[in-house]
Amino acid sequence: MLPRRYRPPLTPTFSLSDHCDGRYFFNPGQVLRSSGWDILKWKTSSKPAVWPKQAGGLVAPSFAASPDVADLTATLVGHATFLVQYAGLNILTDPVWSDRCSPVAWAGPRRVRPPAIAWEGLPKISLVLLSHNHYDHCDLATLLRLQERFHPLILTGLGNAAFLQFHGLQRVMAMDWWQQVNLEEQFPACAATATFTPALHWSNRGGGTRNTSLWGGFRLQREARSVFFAGDSGYASHFQEIATRLGTTDLALLPIGAYEPRWFMKTMHMNPAEAVQAHLDLHAKRSLGMHYGTWQLTDEGIDAPVEALHAAREAAGVRLEHFQAAVFGETTRT
Repeated sequence: MLPRRYRPPLTPTFSLSDHCDGRYFFNPGQVLRSSGWDILKWKTSSKPAVWPKQAGGLVAPSFAASPDVADLTATLVGHATFLVQYAGLNILTDPVWSDRCSPVAWAGPRRVRPPAIAWEGLPKISLVLLSHNHYDHCDLATLLRLQERFHPLILTGLGNAAFLQFHGLQRVMAMDWWQQVNLEEQFPACAATATFTPALHWSNRGGGTRNTSLWGGFRLQREARSVFFAGDSGYASHFQEIATRLGTTDLALLPIGAYEPRWFMKTMHMNPAEAVQAHLDLHAKRSLGMHYGTWQLTDEGIDAPVEALHAAREAAGVRLEHFQAAVFGETTRT
């Protein structure tokens, strides 16, 4: 017997807003190039760079098993997965430990780099930040393993809670853009807040789920210290709005990869030059580039994002210590 597939409600479920019509979510003032015809045009005309089947460049992580409340560290596991240690919590962003980011285990993009933190080496995870439901960010197998081992709280966008709960995830909280959660209510020793922030992107998990759940990023704040995880996003004015509403950011985790060809990817993935502009818009004291060098999802070469980030940073007069590509496995302390 085939497993049941999640089907979203057919009737309006959410409040009307500038990014939701009651059932479907959208990007205000933006039109995405993500139709079936656009995908067909890309796939039939693209000339993707050749990636190696395996790539190195991993370093040994140096995170603490039990973080101090004053710690702010980020260790790149791969793609958009970080171990963030902040406000006394061990936090994972968009955790994926599976080999493929695909609806099936036998096909689809395969890792060229293994997770830089072995599964057995994870500290106790308290919180998961889940930006949206695409396979390279939302891996049900990993989430279920995390639940069995640590039972963390999962924060995600509207519409994702029903999908995750359908598949057996239990401790899920769905948020709208600009909604804020007081983490102290869930973790008594953690006097921090989490805000779900806008992103320029989309969602789909097949079976009629296209844009029935919300995408976004997360900003965590404790006293004067903050960290921002952008999730998946094209460049738009929301980065300026985040800074205007929430203030400067101590550490920003920004995507720099999966951006070619631009005619197709521009409204869903930033290129490195746009990521540098996002860094400036956020008034980030420090940024780390992510979303590169793990799976070949688009046409650019495996090292192109890092090289392009270097050129874009120099062109904008941004110093290396203020924005660099995160190194796989390296623990960055801020």
